[in-house]
Amino acid sequence: MTAAGTDAWIGTRTTVARLLGRDGQREEAVLQRLDQTAADLARASEEEAQGALERVRVAQSLSWETRFTDLLQDLPEPERDEAVRALHSLVEHVRQHARGSGASAGTGGFAATGDVIMKAAQGSVVAGVVNGDVRLDPPRPGAAQD
Repeated sequence: MTAAGTDAWIGTRTTVARLLGRDGQREEAVLQRLDQTAADLARASEEEAQGALERVRVAQSLSWETRFTDLLQDLPEPERDEAVRALHSLVEHVRQHARGSGASAGTGGFAATGDVIMKAAQGSVVAGVVNGDVRLDPPRPGAAQD
């Protein structure tokens, strides 16, 4: 869903259709579903209703996740391993080419990829909510740390 409407979409669309279309048997149907998904996301992003885009994005993500899960469960092991490699490659392609990929927030929210530093000073309070993975790395030796 991250790739829809970005420069990564054409390559993503083609790769997904090839993976889920299985030897061209259903490739056109998958392409049509992908186009409908992109249209639904574009329409939701234009709506005034708060959260419309996020609701559509979540629904579409779950739908496509189910399709990929079914694909992987139905394939024999050697083909499954190949499909898993293709999916990993696809995810990396989207991360590199889809602008704004990796984090999103609704109205009033804050989203970031990479480092976030929150600091409270002089009796103030800072708070945040984490949804997703957190990685805590110890500071590297070298320059003084705050």
